Amino acid sequence: MTTSGDPEIPRAVELMWGLAQPGGRGPKRALTLEQILDAATEIADAEGYAALSMSRVAKQLGFTAMSLYRYVDSKNTLVDLLMDRVVGPPPEIAPGTPWRAGLEEWAHAEFDRLGKHPWWLDIPLNRPPMGPNNMAWLETALRVLDPAAVPEPVKLQLVMNLTMFVIGKRRFLRDFQEYTGDFTSLMAKVVDPQRFPKVSAALGSAAFDDDETDWEKADFEFGLARLLDGYEVFIASHQD
Repeated sequence: MTTSGDPEIPRAVELMWGLAQPGGRGPKRALTLEQILDAATEIADAEGYAALSMSRVAKQLGFTAMSLYRYVDSKNTLVDLLMDRVVGPPPEIAPGTPWRAGLEEWAHAEFDRLGKHPWWLDIPLNRPPMGPNNMAWLETALRVLDPAAVPEPVKLQLVMNLTMFVIGKRRFLRDFQEYTGDFTSLMAKVVDPQRFPKVSAALGSAAFDDDETDWEKADFEFGLARLLDGYEVFIASHQD
């Protein structure tokens, strides 16, 4: 590996893209970056994102927090590395797959991947993901959209809009699972059907009483289908 030497490249980006080795001068390193990221992922999986700290990861590994700073210079760098590591590689979508089917496959893969590490949703999105895994996901989706007759910047907007839908839906479903009450029964007691006739009719339809349906998946698929319906109309409007 080589050191980039570019002060404008953040440390996390250097590490993710192999432009620099973790660690510095001093005694022989007893840890690897992979071990640190493994430990951080285990902590977050078990205790949530809020439990992540340099000292907590160091304790998990049996080291001092200061020893970790030789590999990862800050918690922000650690989080950036985890943001890329957790999403992993993108799905392999067969060449020639129609763009709608390809985006469906891509979105389902992202939805499932984030479901395995729900704490990822708590990472503040105050800077764009800049790691190779995230770029590979982006590249895959843009390649799927290659046949679409829209400008390249618009394709990027379509992909970003799609991933925001996936993240938002996954976050909503994760948070909604924490509600243990019976929403329908409660609202039936307080909603006046004369004042809210449409709401009352919708809640009284018992549409969500089918225990055999995976409503989490069904709700995601319904929203995804409606989003892609709009994409179809938009892309068709750009055809010659």
